[in-house]
Amino acid sequence: MTKPTQRRRIERVRVATSRVIGRDTLAAEEPLEIRVDGEQFAVTMRTPGHDFDLVAGFLVSEGIAVGPDDIAAMRYCADDTPLAENTFNVIDAAIRGTGSVRAAARRRHVYTSSSCGICGLDSIEAVETATPYDLLADRITVGEEVISALPDRLRESQELFETTGGLHAAGIFSPDGTLEAVREDVGRHNAVDKVIGHAYSEGRLPLTGRILQVSGRASFELVQKAAMAGIPVLAAVSAPSSLAADMAERTGVTLVGFSRGATFNVYTHGDRIV
Repeated sequence: MTKPTQRRRIERVRVATSRVIGRDTLAAEEPLEIRVDGEQFAVTMRTPGHDFDLVAGFLVSEGIAVGPDDIAAMRYCADDTPLAENTFNVIDAAIRGTGSVRAAARRRHVYTSSSCGICGLDSIEAVETATPYDLLADRITVGEEVISALPDRLRESQELFETTGGLHAAGIFSPDGTLEAVREDVGRHNAVDKVIGHAYSEGRLPLTGRILQVSGRASFELVQKAAMAGIPVLAAVSAPSSLAADMAERTGVTLVGFSRGATFNVYTHGDRIV
């Protein structure tokens, strides 16, 4: 199985002073083909590791897996070329119920990059997926001091970032700021899928009364993933987009941005931050 990091020969340059040969650790980035019931569904660029979590979280965000038994099984498989070896870059998910029908409607026609989790859908209407959970009914309250502390707590748990400096992270926190799960990836949407998929595999969805802290900006697709997992609070260290704020308002997600030290902005449903 491919490792999440790779070593590479480099030159370390000090301008007008020296050039020294050395080695550096890079975050690995490889394609992952996701199949549903044997049919290609999407291809995403990701950091290898926690691949089953990634696939499960991706299928949750697509509305294909809702109940705990909707994913019957997942397995690595070889590609379709003769005598192909298993590269651990293809996963086939067996789906129960109506998820297979939805998968056919949302199948991607181009690959998904590490910066875009919704690329390749057929239409604008296909982008948004309705959450099965009533997030407005989630009455979680979180202290200001908890929200402000989460970025540092997430950063302290990023083991791969320490060696590569090139990975996003997503963490699930309790209302008192306790870290319950963290995942890293070159793609911020992949990191979110991995942490949501981990919760799905443990039968924890919806993630009622929980906070999703992310290391990058808050895009539309991250708000959608939070809503699809039943997460009432999404906090990001960088800016949200206008579409992210619109969707958070509509779905009942409390959206926090620019969470850096003792300051942050609350864009939607601020009554949860006390």
